[in-house]
Amino acid sequence: MSEASAIATTPPPPYWAVIFTSLRTKVEAGYEQMAAAMVELAARQPGYLGIETARGTDGLGITVSYWESLEAIAVWKAVGDHLAAQSAGRSRWYSAFAVRIAQVARVTSFENVAPGAAGPR
Repeated sequence: MSEASAIATTPPPPYWAVIFTSLRTKVEAGYEQMAAAMVELAARQPGYLGIETARGTDGLGITVSYWESLEAIAVWKAVGDHLAAQSAGRSRWYSAFAVRIAQVARVTSFENVAPGAAGPR
């Protein structure tokens, strides 16, 4: 499983989340490659902690990236290749999006690690 399709492993709070909610256009050309490149580029940035992403068949997607600080988020926002991806997203791949930044104050989690355990049905 790639990091982008797993639950991110993060340190104890507090830390920051950038929540990117988007609606896709019908344009597919280049999107998957750019999205993968941005996940890889983000992972190399100082203060990056992890990412989670999901997209429904209706085109609604949510990507949450986790960061140590607001300063790290500001630096990521200004990375040249990220700026180019943002521009391409506005002109080609997204019909709408919202970016929200929130501080993570508490985390609870669960993982069923029992052999042969089935998930909820």
